[in-house]
Amino acid sequence: MQNLAPTASSKAFVRSAPSEALPPPVTLVGPIGWLRTNLLSSPGNIVLTILALALAIWVLPGMLRFLVLDAVWFGVDREACLTKNGIVPGACWAFVTDRWKFFIYGFYPWDQHWRVNLVFLLGILGFGWMLWLGAPRRDIGLFYFLVIMPLAAYGLLGGHNPLAFLTYPLELISGKSLFLGLIFTLILFLAGFIAAKFAGSENGTAAGAGVASLAGLVALGWGFARFWPTLGLPLVDTAKWGGLTVTLVVAGVGIVASIPLGILLALGRRSQLPVVKFFSVLFIEFVRGVPLITVLFMANTMLPFVLPGDVSVDKLLRAMIGIGLFASAYMAEVVRAGLQALPKGQYEGAMAMGLGYWQMMRLIILPQALKVTIPNIVNTCIGLFKDTSLLLIVGIFDFLKAIETARIDPQWAAPTTSATGYAFAAIIYFIFCYGMASYARATEKRLSATDKK
Repeated sequence: MQNLAPTASSKAFVRSAPSEALPPPVTLVGPIGWLRTNLLSSPGNIVLTILALALAIWVLPGMLRFLVLDAVWFGVDREACLTKNGIVPGACWAFVTDRWKFFIYGFYPWDQHWRVNLVFLLGILGFGWMLWLGAPRRDIGLFYFLVIMPLAAYGLLGGHNPLAFLTYPLELISGKSLFLGLIFTLILFLAGFIAAKFAGSENGTAAGAGVASLAGLVALGWGFARFWPTLGLPLVDTAKWGGLTVTLVVAGVGIVASIPLGILLALGRRSQLPVVKFFSVLFIEFVRGVPLITVLFMANTMLPFVLPGDVSVDKLLRAMIGIGLFASAYMAEVVRAGLQALPKGQYEGAMAMGLGYWQMMRLIILPQALKVTIPNIVNTCIGLFKDTSLLLIVGIFDFLKAIETARIDPQWAAPTTSATGYAFAAIIYFIFCYGMASYARATEKRLSATDKK
């Protein structure tokens, strides 16, 4: 065996501090590392990268020339965008600059545009309050976004008293508007019942809170009916609404309405009550079995025949009802997928803790199910936003209809006017859809951080 004992001439060395970390290889960090990881990680990825690069080289230069380099940015009429000396100009952005107010407001009275701008400002405030995680009292922000802002938008855009529906029970007593009076009386009693549930049920507190809430709502509507005319806002019929305003209103109403309705339909489809389950399944399968354009035509033409003869529903309201119901059927299946993805132990654990059905759903099940289905929920919302372009087929003046109307104006009849209008529409739709998708990705990443620990 070799003798390993230290000799007199050997020296021992013990490091007293760790050695400095060596920098990572150049091929694993920086631009080169990113390229190797994301674009050149395998032979298949290399082929796809080359094909994508070839496609970009083929498409992007032409788009860049048309949209930017050869584009016409200034002008007062079609002369600026006509072919001159055999040279075909690019995008006619002067047309968009001249008609941008028409694209946003449609035929809304010019001297009343401040009302639309105020609604946009209220909407931005509501979205910011809801989406900013560090915002104070987001529970109040939710109430503002779902209740106050829609009522304010309705009152500002149309000029009608937004709380007029609260006085229908009084009109019912006086014999006016029997059908609407019955409906809204039922709604108010349900609101009082919900308020009673939140207030508690001991010693008659719930009943008292329900009656007080009902009386308070009616009194609020009666008082507001006296206050509203003093504002002096002229009435603006929905036929004059148009452009991006209508697109955002319809999409916003559809998205906001489809999520709670979809949750209720999903719970109804999984209910143990045969009647509730039957009607939930019937509604979902019927709506999913027809295209959206059919639903819009039905809402536009058949709804007036279903209602009593003395009741008329606004054309835009019919479209919003149709889109909201259509989206809720798809949202129901999205939520149901999240509910089915949860293990049975979550339900059993919630019941073992003594939670009732609605407590279990609100505190345990739905938060987890909605977290799982965030990508699908956002996908449905994006599809709904883009589907609002079908409104022009039923004669509603949405954003795309405004562009269609403006592009055939003889004042701007030029070879590139139509292509420019559609390019502008694509950019606007992309901005809104990409914004929704980006926020959803950030939310999904934040909620899934604890799952990866």
